[in-house]
Amino acid sequence: MTNLGLESSIVEWVIEYPEVQCVLDSMGIDQSCQGKSLEYVCRQMGLEPHFVLKQLQDVLQDDSTVNE
Repeated sequence: MTNLGLESSIVEWVIEYPEVQCVLDSMGIDQSCQGKSLEYVCRQMGLEPHFVLKQLQDVLQDDSTVNE
């Protein structure tokens, strides 16, 4: 599905998969995080990194199902 993970930056996620922007916005995660990793930003914001990752993956999974 995706080659991006918790160690990838928010910017990498948005560039590679623009459809995840809605999830990031809904959680208050700003893409101007100076290239910090998804995990780091989540921890700084008090969010569970694996939960956020799952939400991003779910959007990508739903999108690939729709496009089939």
